[in-house]
Amino acid sequence: MAIKTLDVQKDILDANDILAENLKSRFEKSRVFVMNLMSSPGAGKTSVILKIIDHLAKKHRIRVIEGDIASDVDARRVGAMNIDVVQINTRGACHLDANMILGATEKLGLDGSGLLIIENVGNLVCPAEFKLGEHVKVMILSVPEGDDKPLKYPLMFTESDALILNKIDLLPYTDFNMENLRQIVVAMNPRISIFPLSAKTGEGVREFTAWLDEKIRSVE
Repeated sequence: MAIKTLDVQKDILDANDILAENLKSRFEKSRVFVMNLMSSPGAGKTSVILKIIDHLAKKHRIRVIEGDIASDVDARRVGAMNIDVVQINTRGACHLDANMILGATEKLGLDGSGLLIIENVGNLVCPAEFKLGEHVKVMILSVPEGDDKPLKYPLMFTESDALILNKIDLLPYTDFNMENLRQIVVAMNPRISIFPLSAKTGEGVREFTAWLDEKIRSVE
């Protein structure tokens, strides 16, 4: 008897991509710009989000979807800044998918234009594979993680539209090679924009939020 192989991973990704395209159409009709923010745990996603809120909340309505395996610690930090936020707890799943985002947007609402930030689960592997209806994928790499991460996790860097290099205030205390990182990443992904910054000191934040502001205005 002939053996047939079912490619479950392909089927899952195909179904997710179809839903993600439908989500993106809804976002565009509502004039909501969506950023999928990805990184490893501890790289500073929530800290960067808080800086974005500081710089852009007076210009645009900002909403946030927080993805974590457990807890609502980050959602409470965002909510304390009077921002509408929905928490997704994946209960072990290492990434968000389009169906999770659909459920979150039904709770969050899409009335009015602005920015929707999706903070993905901390992971440098599978979040890059799943489309969420976003306009841009932005990843954060922190200085303490080292400049070799693009070689170990290439998909994350090739899929991203922008790379935030966070915690540059720690550069004097590490052997992180900024130029080496830049050359590797640009060779992998020539279209990527790179933003060195420190969410702690605020250095470089204005340059990133100016880039993001222009993207938001393109759909409003």
